[in-house]
Amino acid sequence: MTESLPQWARRIAEQELADTLPRRWSHSQGVARQAERLAAVAGPDDGLLVAAAVLHDVGYVPRLALTGFHPLDGARFLRDQHGADRRLVRLVANHSLALLEAEERGLREVLEQEFPLLDDQVLVDALIFCDMTTTPDGTPTIARDRIAEIVARYGPGTLVGRFIQRAQPEIEAAVARTKYRLRAAGQPR
Repeated sequence: MTESLPQWARRIAEQELADTLPRRWSHSQGVARQAERLAAVAGPDDGLLVAAAVLHDVGYVPRLALTGFHPLDGARFLRDQHGADRRLVRLVANHSLALLEAEERGLREVLEQEFPLLDDQVLVDALIFCDMTTTPDGTPTIARDRIAEIVARYGPGTLVGRFIQRAQPEIEAAVARTKYRLRAAGQPR
C-alpha cells in the first residue's frame, strides 16, 4: 500500500522533529490539524496543504539548518533528499511571508530563484492561516496573539521581530481571506 502525500509528510516531519525539537513537532501537528479543517477551501489540494503544514518548520532541525533560514533549509532538504513535489517544496519555502524575512536576511533573491512563490493565493493564504493561528504548543489561537507571541519571544528589534511586525498586515489579510473562503464554503470558523 502506497502512502498518501500527507502520510508521507507526517512520517518525515515526525522523524525529523519529534525527538530533536518536540515543541516544533507539537506546533507542526497543530498547524496540520488546522490544515485538515480547511479541506473545503483547499479543494483537491487539501492533501498538499496538510503536507506543507506538517513540514513547514522542518528546516529548524539543527542538522538541516545550513543557512539558518528555516524555510529555505527545509525546502532544500525536501527537494534534495526526498525529491518532494515541487508545489510542496515551494509552499514550505515561502510559508508565512518568508520572502519578507528572506529580504531581512539578504536571501530574497536566492529564495525567489530557487523556490518561486506558488501562484495559488488560496493555498498560500491557507498555509499562512494555519501557521499563524497555531501556538508554539500546537493549540489554536488568533493571528494577532500569535504575532505578539513571536515578537515577545524573539524581541521587537531582532531580525525575526522586525520581519513579523512588517508582515503583520499581510498575515492578518491572508487570515481574513481564508476565513471568508471558509464561510463561503459553508464551513464555520
